[in-house]
Amino acid sequence: MSPTTGDGRRGKRVAELVRGHFTDVLRRELDDPAMAGVVVTEVEVTADLSIASIHVRLLGPDDEKARKQLLTRLKRAQNILRRALAPRLALRKAPELRFYYDAGHDAAARVEELLGEIERDKHE
Repeated sequence: MSPTTGDGRRGKRVAELVRGHFTDVLRRELDDPAMAGVVVTEVEVTADLSIASIHVRLLGPDDEKARKQLLTRLKRAQNILRRALAPRLALRKAPELRFYYDAGHDAAARVEELLGEIERDKHE
């Protein structure tokens, strides 16, 4: 049992609820066009359900500046988002929201690119 993913079924269920409702809340509660390209890639909830780690990324091309701006905007809106999520989660206390940029896709794309270069070098 991992301390960051909850105590089994309940933690996973809450993580999925947060993931399912977060994007809707993001769009409805924040009047910020910059949030239109946000994708939630993963949500992890602590065993005591007090913290939800939300991993996000931007659709389309992005850079370090865009990533930092996104995380700053989400952090500023954290309390608004948490209050909007609370009634949808049906918990005594809504989890604290923490945001992380998911660069995993970028790393996977780079590995694919390097493997392609290696393959081309073999054939030359």
